[in-house]
Amino acid sequence: MKRRFVLIVLALLALINGLLALRLFTAHAAENDPDSGYAQIAVFAKAIQLLRQDYVDGNKTSYHDLVYAAMKGMLASLDPHSQFMEPDDFRDMQDDTRSRFNGLGIEVSSKNGVLTVVTPMEDTPAAKAGILAGDQILKINGTPTERLELQQAVNLLRGKPDQKATLTILRPSSKEVKDYVLERAEVKVQSVKNAHLVDKELTGAFKVGYVRVVQFNEPTAEELAKALDQLQKQGMQALILDLRNNPGGLLNSAVDVCGQFLPPNTTVVSTLGRAASQEREYTTSSTAKERPHFPLAVLVNEGSASGAEIVSGALKDLKRAILVGETTFGKGSVQNVLQLPDGSALRFTTAKYYTPGKQVIHGNGVTPTIPVPMTAEQEHALFVARNSDAKTDDEKNQIRSRDPQMLRAIDALKGVMIYAQETAVKSEAKK
Repeated sequence: MKRRFVLIVLALLALINGLLALRLFTAHAAENDPDSGYAQIAVFAKAIQLLRQDYVDGNKTSYHDLVYAAMKGMLASLDPHSQFMEPDDFRDMQDDTRSRFNGLGIEVSSKNGVLTVVTPMEDTPAAKAGILAGDQILKINGTPTERLELQQAVNLLRGKPDQKATLTILRPSSKEVKDYVLERAEVKVQSVKNAHLVDKELTGAFKVGYVRVVQFNEPTAEELAKALDQLQKQGMQALILDLRNNPGGLLNSAVDVCGQFLPPNTTVVSTLGRAASQEREYTTSSTAKERPHFPLAVLVNEGSASGAEIVSGALKDLKRAILVGETTFGKGSVQNVLQLPDGSALRFTTAKYYTPGKQVIHGNGVTPTIPVPMTAEQEHALFVARNSDAKTDDEKNQIRSRDPQMLRAIDALKGVMIYAQETAVKSEAKK
């Protein structure tokens, strides 16, 4: 495979050398069109020629290495979410979308040039160690991350099960820098969790359901539908949908989740890019099951990204839900992945997501209807309740009962239901 790739590159360079022979043409093109493909490729070919001819370490100047390095730099210069993937990296990415991979369980992104934790996935080494959304990774096994490409950092985070990794973390809220020693494990994501009726001590006379969506995978919408069916059988009158620290996942899954709460054929998100082919609207299924229009509150925070922002943005703009919590991460761009002949691939941004109200998600996030900040200590306590095997169920329930975002959502839903009851009584009295 490598030999075939080198032959392809040699053929390409032979073609370029032929073009270089047409000096008058390329000089004219460069003079009149600085973005001329012929002229710029000629410059690139000349750079490779000079490096192979004179660079001090000849073992670093193979055609393969130079071309791969150039493509990595080319994609990395565009935006933090565009990247060139070598064949092994591309295979790892395919494993990620199947929700099964080896690593620490951290979703990361580059934010303002800093390697940042979007969210630690539940029941993974990172979550159990107490790493939080928004934490900044300064070093991985002693290697500074400031000059690493995103894919290089991801590769360092991955590894075989039982291998250890040391992360040097800066927590912006406290300015604390701390080393975390984590042991890698095989990560399997269960996307829908903890469906139950909230304790009557918190909800009073009302039956408020709760369900948490951890990530958007292929079975998520189906699993959520089953959970909602069970809650409705128990007499649920309102629902809290928890999307905190949900890093996203599959777009179609996020759209199908919206279909659990919106009428059929409702537009929930649209994309707009440079090419006309990137203009598209995504709607709920025409055969989606319509449920009773119960009051709905959605919990979001800085760790809610991508698909979680699509769902929360749609439910907010369409006035189907109250959003409670903190402004979301702000990752709302579309990346296409195109495989190259040698098994490597290009992943690059082709469009941005827009909510039904035409709000740009990317770089802005989705703002909550009711802002409720959480301290780092409160967020850490909640993570412990979700991920620690050392806590009893009673201890975990005690922690959840002090969750300020959850409590505010319950109050908001109770207010909506009380108002609806009073309105119904007044309407009946007028008759």
